[in-house]
Amino acid sequence: MKTAIIFDCEFLCLEGSQRRFWCAAHDPDPVIAQIGAVKLGLEGEFPILDTYKSYVRPIDRFGKRYPLDPYFTNLTGITEEDIDTHGVALQDALSGVDRFSGGARFWSWGKDELNMLAISCYVAGVQPAIPARRFDNAVKLLVAAGMPIEDLAKTPSNKLADYYQVEHPPLRGHDGLDDALSISYALQHLMKIAKLQPAVFDRI
Repeated sequence: MKTAIIFDCEFLCLEGSQRRFWCAAHDPDPVIAQIGAVKLGLEGEFPILDTYKSYVRPIDRFGKRYPLDPYFTNLTGITEEDIDTHGVALQDALSGVDRFSGGARFWSWGKDELNMLAISCYVAGVQPAIPARRFDNAVKLLVAAGMPIEDLAKTPSNKLADYYQVEHPPLRGHDGLDDALSISYALQHLMKIAKLQPAVFDRI
């Protein structure tokens, strides 16, 4: 079955980091600590075929593990215990999500690949394992489906399924997998009601 990979990343921050573009003296580099991904079928009933979640050990420019700020833990639910128990090296996480994709294109709400690859790989001093051409912005898909631009600008990924009033299991905002599921439920709904044609995933 033809598929698309919908993914989301959680990356380090302190309170106000986004507003400061991570430029304050005490801000960490915005390296990833979690990847979540959903394999969405683009045929038939557009099923969610599989999911992927990986915790990543966030390291600084000198190879030392970043501690998690309490603000980040409160925002994402990711704890030091999660990283200590389940965290893997960046390269292993990227290899894992690449295998999970089966070569399908990756879509995120915005450009999460810049934190996942461009920033995290640069900071870690590793070669990006997945080329930029395999990523695209899921916002384009919602534009194609007719979502108003003003709504796109104010709707985060974790609110997308609710925006379309899609029934779904409980989701935690700012969890990589749950945010990817929110996007996926919305795209699945739009394909089922023929507001979004699966061919758009190839044309954009």
